[in-house]
Amino acid sequence: METLNENYWTQRYQLGNTGWDTGSITPPLKIYFDQLYDKNIKILIPGSGNSYEAAYLFEQGFSQVHIVDISKHPLEKFQQQYPDFPPEQMLHQNFFTLDSTFDLIIEQTFFCALNPDLRPDYAKKMYELLKPSGRLVGLLFDAPLYQDHPPFGGNLQEYRQYFKPYFYFHTFESAYNSISPRLGNELFINLKRKEQA
Repeated sequence: METLNENYWTQRYQLGNTGWDTGSITPPLKIYFDQLYDKNIKILIPGSGNSYEAAYLFEQGFSQVHIVDISKHPLEKFQQQYPDFPPEQMLHQNFFTLDSTFDLIIEQTFFCALNPDLRPDYAKKMYELLKPSGRLVGLLFDAPLYQDHPPFGGNLQEYRQYFKPYFYFHTFESAYNSISPRLGNELFINLKRKEQA
């Protein structure tokens, strides 16, 4: 397996090798966002890529949206497209080095981009980054996908074991409103941080 570092991801963006990129916000997340009423909550979108979710939230008046990506390439592109987006809320760093806390973290194709060996660390880091009663919300692929390169797949039973020590499961089920190419192959998650792990 290749080293999934900054150079790897920058090259994929530069070559347009971004099969995970849907070109717009997907229905499950848009519908969830439209139910949020507090526009001052602090939100993180890790592995943000082209950041359609961040753009939508920002356009809806959410002022505390933070995006992080290991590659500078998509962050620079996003800044060009949304020059009013606060530059201090665009973080060029490794997700695992973040040390702030958030009310809500959005998962959209970041989990599947990580080496599967890091999945237990991902769940633990999400717990650490969330404020008490904070939530991890988003989509996980429910399909085998690839073994040697991203996107890496998995299934509900596997994923639950990573999150169970740290989260209560509000929703952890097949997404009913996925885009057609992913219908039946996505799980929608809405996980609430436990007070103590």
